[in-house]
Amino acid sequence: MSELENKIIQRAAALLTEGKVKRVVGWRKGEFIHDPSPATFETADSLKEFVYNDYCGANLSKYLVDISKKEGMTAVFLKPCDSYSFNQLIKEHRIKRENVYVIGVECQGKLAQYKLEEKGISGITAEAYDGENVVLDTLYGKETVKKSDALLDRCFSCKGKKHVVADETIVLGEPVDTTVGGRFDKVRELEAMTEEERFSFWQGQLSKCIRCNACRNVCPACSCLKCVFDNPQSGVAAKSNADSFEEQLFHIIRAFHVSGRCTDCGECSRVCPQHIPLHLLNRKFIKDIDALYGEFQAGEADEGKTPLTSYTEGDTEPNQVFNATEEK
Repeated sequence: MSELENKIIQRAAALLTEGKVKRVVGWRKGEFIHDPSPATFETADSLKEFVYNDYCGANLSKYLVDISKKEGMTAVFLKPCDSYSFNQLIKEHRIKRENVYVIGVECQGKLAQYKLEEKGISGITAEAYDGENVVLDTLYGKETVKKSDALLDRCFSCKGKKHVVADETIVLGEPVDTTVGGRFDKVRELEAMTEEERFSFWQGQLSKCIRCNACRNVCPACSCLKCVFDNPQSGVAAKSNADSFEEQLFHIIRAFHVSGRCTDCGECSRVCPQHIPLHLLNRKFIKDIDALYGEFQAGEADEGKTPLTSYTEGDTEPNQVFNATEEK
């Protein structure tokens, strides 16, 4: 157990034992160290299953939508990028802020299990660092991989190591910058393609969709009580990738739905079993909003309107849209 993990567990135990909170939202150990999952802990004894390691990429803010409405105070551990989503949900009145005690925890970049699996690495039992490399003990022997080759994609465009909301923080080490290139580099690559090339790219990606709804269910911006895609009267409920129209409709509607509210947390891409780069749809919207309305980061503040829900006389006119986008 790392020093950071030990301090987090000790703090959670103290809050529960002293009765300051009724429950703690964190991450539970999986079968291996690379498969923890979000969980709620209600006793100090249950914390023996608590874990915080390099694979705790899950953004816990979405779970507070329901949990914050329960009786009593809830403590939650949020990484810096998670805190933007929490703030955005506060702004949208989805979370009862007075019922949540936020503990900001250090993050030095999280690893993607599927990237390791693509390298033939599984059954990880222990890990250690050797400079920029991660040395992994597995059921099948020892493996070494460069950390940057196994990071979650969102870590390459990290919004920073500062929590935008926290009642207290647990930070031990100096922040490590995992940023590589620009946040919108891949979006610009797609924009530079011809319409036919872009269509082919997204057709190829979205055709892999199995409509498991993992992206929607994990997305903090998807907080509707009833989703149109769950409505049997909508004509689009629970559809699979039966044809090209159906497979694109779901993701395009979702991208429009979260535009101006997406914090770019990357959860949609992280949980996709088909590894579709869904975050690129959202980043295209973010990039265009920055170009057309001025730079804006959803979740940076817990109040105020988004660019798409406010109006000024200087707002872009429809005939200016494409020129403004191209100039950015």
